[in-house]
Amino acid sequence: MGGKPQSSGQSGLLRWGSWLYLGLAIAAILWLGLRDGAISLSLFLKPESWLQDLGLGLGTAALMLGTWQLGVKLLPAARRLEELVGETLGSPGAGDIVVLALLSGFAEELFFRGAVQSQWGPVPATVLFGLLHMGPGREFRLWTLFALVAGALFAGLTLWRGTLLAPVVAHVVVNLVGLSRMRRSVQGSIREGA
Repeated sequence: MGGKPQSSGQSGLLRWGSWLYLGLAIAAILWLGLRDGAISLSLFLKPESWLQDLGLGLGTAALMLGTWQLGVKLLPAARRLEELVGETLGSPGAGDIVVLALLSGFAEELFFRGAVQSQWGPVPATVLFGLLHMGPGREFRLWTLFALVAGALFAGLTLWRGTLLAPVVAHVVVNLVGLSRMRRSVQGSIREGA
């Protein structure tokens, strides 16, 4: 994907991420299917309100991305975290980023908000979501904190709207823009170093 050859680490990251998100989606489908017998389309959207939910998702994503951008400008820890995540990602192709953003946004919302939150409530779903976003070292504490806030926002959207459309849209857009920014930053660093 993405048009350029990738290192094995990059394709490994996409493969690892794909398996992780596929596993989360399958777990959520089994959980919901066994509990409810069927998964209704209304879990994902309501025909009468899908446009509002889409707008709320995009607005939430804009708020989250703006907050993160402000944090990057003001907090050295946020800049360092972006560097670390960017180094981990390497320079994946644009197609890889789109796939990761779509898979992660959909699978995580289906699992955490669709299955966990509907069974145990928003607090356990948010805490588990934050725990999934823990990383090695002190630098990743900020990422975990951001994930907890994001999880609370996604939980609130799900409770308010009664569907997953708004949180899925917000999650996919945040991941897509964030990963794309880090990719451009890494590529810029590579060009500067050459």
